[in-house]
Amino acid sequence: MFLQQVVNGIVVGSVYALTALGATLVYGILRILDISNAAAYATGAYIAFFVYSATGNLLLSFAAGVVLTALLGLAVQRYLFAPLMEKPPLVSLIASIGLFICTQDLLRLVAGPQIQNFHAGGVLPNIYLERINLTVYGSWVIVLLVTAALLAFLYLLLNHSAIGLAWRATAQDLETTQAMGINTNRVIALNFLLGYGFAAAAGIMVGIMYKYVFPTMGDVPAYKMLAVIVLGGLGNPLGTVLAAMIIGLAETLIGGYIGFFLPRDALAFVILILILLWRPQGLLGRRQAN
Repeated sequence: MFLQQVVNGIVVGSVYALTALGATLVYGILRILDISNAAAYATGAYIAFFVYSATGNLLLSFAAGVVLTALLGLAVQRYLFAPLMEKPPLVSLIASIGLFICTQDLLRLVAGPQIQNFHAGGVLPNIYLERINLTVYGSWVIVLLVTAALLAFLYLLLNHSAIGLAWRATAQDLETTQAMGINTNRVIALNFLLGYGFAAAAGIMVGIMYKYVFPTMGDVPAYKMLAVIVLGGLGNPLGTVLAAMIIGLAETLIGGYIGFFLPRDALAFVILILILLWRPQGLLGRRQAN
């Protein structure tokens, strides 16, 4: 039972991590919270659903959902956030919330308000390990493999490439990095490209796991994403992954052994409050000097 709950928590945490990483990258450079990143979660899932309905090819559907949503992220950066760069961060936050709501309504108009069945499972068989009483679903394996591959790619990109060095420099001091001749616009655009693609991947995998999609499926990830980002230490990708895993494991273990005295989705904020009382800067954040 315990091992089963731990695996469940890791799978849930993996989805939370992918959903929040995009907004973490954006905050690391621009110091704004991009709520519209959660819209990519539902948009990617719907694109994959439409492509799968037309072709029956899950790999093509996944690639189409991620790539097209990532390109949408580029458009959002260029036409929404770039003109607001000189405005206070609150203006960009409000604009991102508006885009998030607009995207949900657009999905509702295009696909209808009802739940759409997304039966794309069966790619990998379910496995029951009788000796340790553990069931491993094929969809879980897909989630874990895709998450591991994307996180490894992000780690290598940020820590072992020129663009990663440019990202770290831009996150530390945007104006100085521009003065050194680095194209910060390209760095920022890449962040939106990766962030929206990661969120789309998370939405697609959730659609595959639960076998349905619906227009407001990004609601819960939108505010849970905030808890993960703050808990991990604002703008820290590694902290975001760690926070996502902690929340995922806490939700499954508490639900499995204690039960929910609060709505399940509220537990993320209970955990956030308790840890911030201990570390106000977040798990891997740096304490600001007075």
